[in-house]
Amino acid sequence: MSISVTPIEANSSLKEQVFKRLRAAVAGMDIYSGAEPPRLDERKLAESLGVSRTPVREAISRLEQAGLVRHVPRRGTFVVRKTKKEVLEIIYAWASLESMAARLATFRANDQEILGLREKFGPRSESDGRAPIDEYSRTNINFHQAIVALAHSDLLTDLADSLFIHMRAIRSRAIHDGDRAQRSVIDHARIIQAIEERDTLTAEALVRDHALTLAEHVQKNVNYLD
Repeated sequence: MSISVTPIEANSSLKEQVFKRLRAAVAGMDIYSGAEPPRLDERKLAESLGVSRTPVREAISRLEQAGLVRHVPRRGTFVVRKTKKEVLEIIYAWASLESMAARLATFRANDQEILGLREKFGPRSESDGRAPIDEYSRTNINFHQAIVALAHSDLLTDLADSLFIHMRAIRSRAIHDGDRAQRSVIDHARIIQAIEERDTLTAEALVRDHALTLAEHVQKNVNYLD
């Protein structure tokens, strides 16, 4: 699997731009498909970004420090795949983090922001919340990021970013299993309603339970992480 990045526009924060582009590219990959984890080719990345290899090498080093990639001697640098146990721990941590974000959203988000949540992520109609599965998978990921954003907490956002690459990859695969997409639509509608009503306890519980349902699904059905 190749990694797709867009060229950098040169300015004084070139190193930071390269890091952010690479991190975003890793976040957008299906890191659990294929026989091996995706490999990062320093030379090709530099060409794609339109920069020298030095800032790319520094960005990869930062990604390694963040635990997102790993260098294997004589083989190269690969995106890290978590074990099933590690993924479950990530989901449990996410459940705590996102449920607190939902709690904060009920009294920090303004009415317009909450209205935007329904307009962007609510069911298409009262009778039909269905969407093409790939389209819904992307919407599902964005919904959970939006919940965190509504908390207006820089610290929660930073913590979420450190977990979300693997949360995104697992959610993207799990949403295709059985009726999980339709069940997710129903869960999201209930979460939106609780936040609209500024029902703090309900919003917090619904978001937490939604994440724990994913953990239960991974525990019972996901074998490609073993």
